[in-house]
Amino acid sequence: MYFNPPPLTHAFDLTVELDPIMEMGPGRAGQRRIIPIIGGTVTGARINGEVLNLGADWQTIFEGGLTELDTRYAMRTHDGAVIEIVNFGLRHGPPEVMARVAAGDNVDPSEYYMRTHCRLETGDPRYAWVNRQLFVGIGGRHTARVEISVYELS
Repeated sequence: MYFNPPPLTHAFDLTVELDPIMEMGPGRAGQRRIIPIIGGTVTGARINGEVLNLGADWQTIFEGGLTELDTRYAMRTHDGAVIEIVNFGLRHGPPEVMARVAAGDNVDPSEYYMRTHCRLETGDPRYAWVNRQLFVGIGGRHTARVEISVYELS
């Protein structure tokens, strides 16, 4: 059985501001680290607001350079709704490119792969639609921020 691919609709863009990386050291699966999320912006046709100063990205870096992204944070919309974001994804690329990303260089995101799937949740009835949708993101890591364009699977 074959279904046509689902259409993607741009939902919003995230600029997520980060504190310095906290290295945890080697864990069961790879190198572990935590990157605190300290703020940012949300802009788009359906959601606008701010990323709140809470949450973090708990990363695992596997042998071979694959980074698993596991984030939990929240946004407050321009009209006061609080929406939780759970974002899980992968980042990888050529070793020399990923070394530049790790060094904090501003590397063009087209040089590596960074994709996520997002789960949004809120109790605010104005945004209840986010509880029933799936979202995917494409992004890039910069020196002190991450930028992600989030798309709704229609």
